[in-house]
Amino acid sequence: MAATRHDPHSVGEILRVVALGARIERRKAKGKPVKALENRVDRIREKAEERENNRGKGRK
Repeated sequence: MAATRHDPHSVGEILRVVALGARIERRKAKGKPVKALENRVDRIREKAEERENNRGKGRK
């Protein structure tokens, strides 16, 4: 279920993205690579948008 009617992300996805964002910032501060974590965030966002787009097609 989406967090709001206009948001494609579920509450769990939002929490995962925020947690990953915190990990990314900590790793950046230490000078470590963050590309893999950024890719995970991108995959979560893409899945949410794809799911919402498919749901919207069924309503029309």
